[in-house]
Amino acid sequence: MTSHAATFSRGAAALLLATLWQGALSHAAETAAPPAMPPMPPMAPAGQYQIDKSHASLLMRVSHLGFSTYTTRFSRFDAQLTFDPGNIPASKVLTTIDASSFEMDAAPQMCFDIMKGSQMLDTVKFPQIVFKSERIRMTGAKSMEISGTLTLHGVTRPMVLTATFNGGYAGIPNMDPHSLIGFSAHGSFKRSDFGITFGIPAPGTTMGVGDLIDYSIEAEFIGPALAAPAAETH
Repeated sequence: MTSHAATFSRGAAALLLATLWQGALSHAAETAAPPAMPPMPPMAPAGQYQIDKSHASLLMRVSHLGFSTYTTRFSRFDAQLTFDPGNIPASKVLTTIDASSFEMDAAPQMCFDIMKGSQMLDTVKFPQIVFKSERIRMTGAKSMEISGTLTLHGVTRPMVLTATFNGGYAGIPNMDPHSLIGFSAHGSFKRSDFGITFGIPAPGTTMGVGDLIDYSIEAEFIGPALAAPAAETH
């Protein structure tokens, strides 16, 4: 399935579900007894999942001179997920980010040269940023801490993400042929821990670009195809 086809299918599925719910609510307002709600699609199965790049974002926030919290992003990244809804702690994720895809809307070229050059990300020497999970600890029914390692600027250090499993489905017949799941995650790290120290404010001041980087991730993953209905026998 192409990205456009996948987006269209999920959009159609969402529209269908919204229409069903709206119709059910309208009918409930007209009758004394509420009708049965349409059944939700079955939960997504265990298996291998690939990130849906059309429904994923990786944002970062950092203090700029103490005047604002500047928000930026990486636009090219990939992720593979091994997922089991019945045993989420056994899941594993590997994320690879193209360091050169660092974006700054409307920024002058000088800023890009600094960020992608040897003073900061040094994308020629270190073209990839990699997160690899090692352990997942559930903190609630759908909330968790994902511990792993982040390799950035040639340095590998421990990293913990606070994440939430937002749900998913196994697919919708004649609408979306693949399972779909979604997660939100966030956390922070100090860039100086990875040897990126250029522009960090002197102690007691805010004149520079902050050391602490906050990040947030929204991601949907596409998984195994919906099981075909059993053939009728006569």
